Amino acid sequence: MANLLFKLGTFSAKRAWAVIVAWILILGTAVGLMAGFSGRLSSSMTIDGIPSQDVIDRLADSFPEAARGQGQIVFHKQDTPFTQAEIDIIAAALEETANLPGVASTLNPFEVADQIASQRTELSDGEAEIATAQKEIADGKIQITDGLAEIEANQDAIDSQRAELEANKASLEASLAQIEAGLAQLQAAGAPPEMQAELLGNKAAVEAGLEQIRQGESQLNLGQEQLDAGLAELTAAQEDLAAGELELQDAIAALEVGKRLIPVTENFGTISSNGLTAVASVQFTLPVNEVEPETTESIVNLLSELRSETLAVEFSQSLTTSFGDLLGPGEIVGLAIAAIVLFVMLGSLIAAGLPVLSAVLGVGISASITMALSGSIEMTSTTPILGVMLGLAVGIDYSLFLLNRHRKQLKSGMELRYSIGLATGTSGNAVTFAGLTVIIALAALNLTGVGFLGLMGTMGAVAIAMAVLIALTFTPAMMSLVGMKVLNKKERAALESETELAEAQEPKNALKPVLATKHPVIATLAVGLILGVAAIPASEMRLGLPDGSSEPLDSTTYKAFSLVSENFGAGANGQISTVVTMPQAVSDDDLMELQADLAEKFFELDNVMAALPAAVSEDNQTLLFQVIPLMGPATDETQNLVYDIRSLEDEIRSEFDAQLGVTGITATNIDISATLAGALPLYLGTVLLLSLILLILVFRSILVPLLASAGFLLTVFATFGAVVAVYQWGWLGFLFGVHDPGPILNFLPTILIGILFGLAMDYQLFLASGIREAYVHGKSPKDAINYGIHLSRSVVIAAALIMITVFGGFAFNHLTLVRPIGFGLAIGVLIDAFLVRLILVPAVMSLLGKSAWWLPKWLDRILPNVDVEGSSLEREKDKTLAN
Repeated sequence: MANLLFKLGTFSAKRAWAVIVAWILILGTAVGLMAGFSGRLSSSMTIDGIPSQDVIDRLADSFPEAARGQGQIVFHKQDTPFTQAEIDIIAAALEETANLPGVASTLNPFEVADQIASQRTELSDGEAEIATAQKEIADGKIQITDGLAEIEANQDAIDSQRAELEANKASLEASLAQIEAGLAQLQAAGAPPEMQAELLGNKAAVEAGLEQIRQGESQLNLGQEQLDAGLAELTAAQEDLAAGELELQDAIAALEVGKRLIPVTENFGTISSNGLTAVASVQFTLPVNEVEPETTESIVNLLSELRSETLAVEFSQSLTTSFGDLLGPGEIVGLAIAAIVLFVMLGSLIAAGLPVLSAVLGVGISASITMALSGSIEMTSTTPILGVMLGLAVGIDYSLFLLNRHRKQLKSGMELRYSIGLATGTSGNAVTFAGLTVIIALAALNLTGVGFLGLMGTMGAVAIAMAVLIALTFTPAMMSLVGMKVLNKKERAALESETELAEAQEPKNALKPVLATKHPVIATLAVGLILGVAAIPASEMRLGLPDGSSEPLDSTTYKAFSLVSENFGAGANGQISTVVTMPQAVSDDDLMELQADLAEKFFELDNVMAALPAAVSEDNQTLLFQVIPLMGPATDETQNLVYDIRSLEDEIRSEFDAQLGVTGITATNIDISATLAGALPLYLGTVLLLSLILLILVFRSILVPLLASAGFLLTVFATFGAVVAVYQWGWLGFLFGVHDPGPILNFLPTILIGILFGLAMDYQLFLASGIREAYVHGKSPKDAINYGIHLSRSVVIAAALIMITVFGGFAFNHLTLVRPIGFGLAIGVLIDAFLVRLILVPAVMSLLGKSAWWLPKWLDRILPNVDVEGSSLEREKDKTLAN
């Protein structure tokens, strides 16, 4: 490998312009691909297969409206409530917003408030109307009862009179029959008319009596008809009353359901109690992570026009997430400080500019490739920024390692192009090995099974690979072009002095004891104590994702978040979407009662401010509820509430034969954090195993790799502790823009382990390989440690400072997702380079003495010889010079 790299470096030096032009063409091609194929970056992080994502996927099929993304717009008055003119202007602007491309609908807070007030008034009026109806029904029942009693009495009277008439009629008819029989006898006997006259008079009287009876019967029949008609009316009225009573029972049941929903929803509102703040919402046509930036920008631009001296308009995170430039002021300042460090170390502007130029070229290519892929691969906003972060830091360092070796060789009198080739074959070999280590560590992020994290690792690995390739080709080409100007005037003048040439070949005071070998016990205990104390906060690490409270104080996102929290409760910023899926469609009659039953179950849980029946699918089978917690979305209480809601799954299945699902910001954060936490042991174990194998190959030792891996673990836990202290506890928050401490970015531990592992192994390789070479060439263990540290300390310190400044610049990035990553990497490099690699590891090696390099003979025989520093090439050089 060393010989191959020597030839590559020599070729790059001889064909410098061809190599440089080739890289410029590659950069141009990458930029062109980015311009033609780049897509949008997502602010949300999802993992297929987690419960909250499964709920969203189901909703996309069964209830598409519920799967759509939403954003909030907060309107705020400082002193006086909204005027009618302002209400009308806001309503008109929201109507116009609803017609924008990508917008499904808008929710006017004033209309919603009126609807809520109207519904509660209707409930109140309904109670009064029901009370009136109940009284009317009771009065109607009394009247019907009285009417029936009167009809019954009249019926009895009619029946009595009819019976009396029937009796009189029968008596008269009998008398009439006797009279007619007597007349018949008289007539048969030929009695004179005088004798018949009395009977005829009696007959006429009887007939008159019968006529009166018939008239009485007619009157009774008429009375009976009137009585029957009255009875029919009362019967009909009774039936109507029964029907009205049933309707009243339904109304009472509906009213009772409505009354049950009052306490579970009364804490929800769209206008604050003081009338100074109103929250509107906009619903997109797509899920929030698929909404085009043009859609959110058009919404913000339109509604921002409403801002005035008396009316503030602020927007939630989903409407204002802007990724802006990959490099901001903080990153540029970090890059400038890195250039200053290079100038101080190298003493030449030209030399200082070479590593920076190489790094910028590599970042330009890798970032362009990443952005070009964003059009076909969904990736988060942190993916390209992580590549830029790593590409800048590693690109500068790798080029610096070659340049530093080249400068030393030039100062020792070596010929220019041979020096370039030798630097590429020796330091370039170490750079290749170190770069492969980082690439493997980053690529291994795919082992976590977390898509977005694996993609971040892959794109980061591309940035590292590009940095290595540029360091091995572009940097030698540039060194060839600038020639001896990589040395300052004083250094070029010193080339005439043989004394200076001799000193350049051997580190000054090479065997002078360093701190680690002077007082190894004290150094070990001191560093162990410092790292142990620094790691203490890590035990309280909570994982999550930043919300609006972590945004800059002057940002519209933070203002919107704060206004909602102050006026509607912190939980209003983190509603928990709860979905209940019934086995079959629910009838309209039963729907409201079912919603009340479920809402009450959710409301009875701890830390619930309101439980809203939010929507029902068209098929009446999927019910959406918004559970509003008392506390903010990133708090332990709200996370526990998600667990409590999910614990109702068996109860709801048993009682309603329904399926329960929970999604939303908090639920998604919990699921992602749990998945990442579950994958972390596998990843950490893989990384540690890799480090042991790698270091055993390089150093041909058992204890040195174990020591290096133990040092890496100390670095990781101390770094975690520092991150928790700043971002979760708020220590030094004023310095890093942490005004509202919260949980740690959920993928930060995994990404820090991967990157810090690679960087830690870099420093271990550059420092310990020099120590091993000195030991192999006969120096005592302590002298070898001193020699190796003196040989590599300056370049390792410079490289670490460069990484710290570059990473530290990203700690002030405009994206809150990126800041803790930049801080964690900066503090991790600081701890690992200055405490672990330069003090702790050498101190323990000093205590171990020769046993530090012990290796079983059987293992020594089977291990391949990995010449990381290109020692074979050095030996060939020495033979060439000797001849």
